[in-house]
Amino acid sequence: MQNYIFLDLDDTLFQTLRKCDTDAEDPRLQALAFLPDGTANSFATHKQQWLWQWLAQGFKIVPVTGRDGHAFKRVNLPFQEEVVLNHGAVILDRQRVIDPVWMDKMLQALPAYHEKLMAIWQEIITYCSLYNGFKPRLVVDFDITWYGVIKHKDGTEATLKTLLDSVIKPHPNILEGSLYWHLNGNNLAVLPKIINKENAVSYLIDGYEQQHQELLTFGAGDSKSDAPFISLCDYALIPRNTQLFNMLAFAE
Repeated sequence: MQNYIFLDLDDTLFQTLRKCDTDAEDPRLQALAFLPDGTANSFATHKQQWLWQWLAQGFKIVPVTGRDGHAFKRVNLPFQEEVVLNHGAVILDRQRVIDPVWMDKMLQALPAYHEKLMAIWQEIITYCSLYNGFKPRLVVDFDITWYGVIKHKDGTEATLKTLLDSVIKPHPNILEGSLYWHLNGNNLAVLPKIINKENAVSYLIDGYEQQHQELLTFGAGDSKSDAPFISLCDYALIPRNTQLFNMLAFAE
């Protein structure tokens, strides 16, 4: 039996200091992710460090993250398996080379969604220019524009939700299903429907099933957007007091 865990990173394995409920001098914190200038900006608690050590002993660990290639390189953990980046848009193999089959599939499908993404993005830019504090950017990785993300300087969901409710939710390209949105903390993303973690993890599982006679799979994540890929796995691992945990805890 070969064991795999498909593991979200931010807010699952580490998080910003603000979410650690402690200060940077706490000796039990470990810096695991860094800004481009080398400043530590994401930390693992003692329990999260123990979790990594436990997983590393018995699982092949496949990170499944919204981070792009540059941000992933600034994560200080020794991943050895494939990597899912950009919410599923890109898969890297064990040598950190782009998976050509997956990339070809994405590049064949993406043009049909690009014009629709640009249409809603122009409305987002117009809205953000009217108010202070919004930080919209298109995510470009491996020279390809994949999706858009918006943050706000106040760091809360509430301000982003005004943009979501007034511009994004009612947009025709959202309503007809070509694009979808995701909001979790200070991160509001607008993505083509073909970019999602579920499809990328399904692709990898299919490949692993050809390599191994039996698989045992775990999925781990904190966000509502992680639920579809976690549901592909035999077991789920969800951090307490996260978006996905709270959604399930209060479901009737």
